[in-house]
Amino acid sequence: MDAVTKGKAKADLQTSKRPSRDEAEDAVRTLIAWAGDDPKREGLIDTPGRVVEAYEEWFKGYGEDPNTYLSRVFDDVKGYDDIVMLRDIDVESHCEHHIAPFLGKAFVAYMPLDRVVGISKIARVVEIYAKRLQTQETMTSQILHAIQDSLAPMGVAVLIDAKHECMTTRGVHHPNVSTITTQFSGVFKTDKELRERFLRLAGR
Repeated sequence: MDAVTKGKAKADLQTSKRPSRDEAEDAVRTLIAWAGDDPKREGLIDTPGRVVEAYEEWFKGYGEDPNTYLSRVFDDVKGYDDIVMLRDIDVESHCEHHIAPFLGKAFVAYMPLDRVVGISKIARVVEIYAKRLQTQETMTSQILHAIQDSLAPMGVAVLIDAKHECMTTRGVHHPNVSTITTQFSGVFKTDKELRERFLRLAGR
């Protein structure tokens, strides 16, 4: 898909009418029936409503902008000139190919130049992108670019280690396989020792 086609697809998505809650619940009933069960039986009567509520929580990242959090910076770093790193940030996301969960941990670091951001805001950025239909590769890149573009640090490093239910509960059925993705910018990309230090701190 070229850039023009991608741009048109994004515009079409933004201007398309979002289905109503009732329409979303009807869609769940259709899927239940397609699976072979009766959406009207007692145990499933309230399932469509619960699924829609779960979707509101799982995909709340579409309604949030990471730049809102990353814009709240502190310009006085008082001479600090080393890595700022968050380890073991929980990742709870859904594969865009099967809408199956993938769960894991994110490790995010940046080398500040003249400003820092509250550490909870970095975790919030991870959560915002995770709460969307995703590929792990895309999410890794999105997190890095959001931090790089907003803070303009000397460099950013991101590592995500996750297990994908689309691989463990269907298809090849390998429950113990995890996927690791990394992305580096600035000094983390050009300085091998700094990059290796980040990986050591991430336990890799």
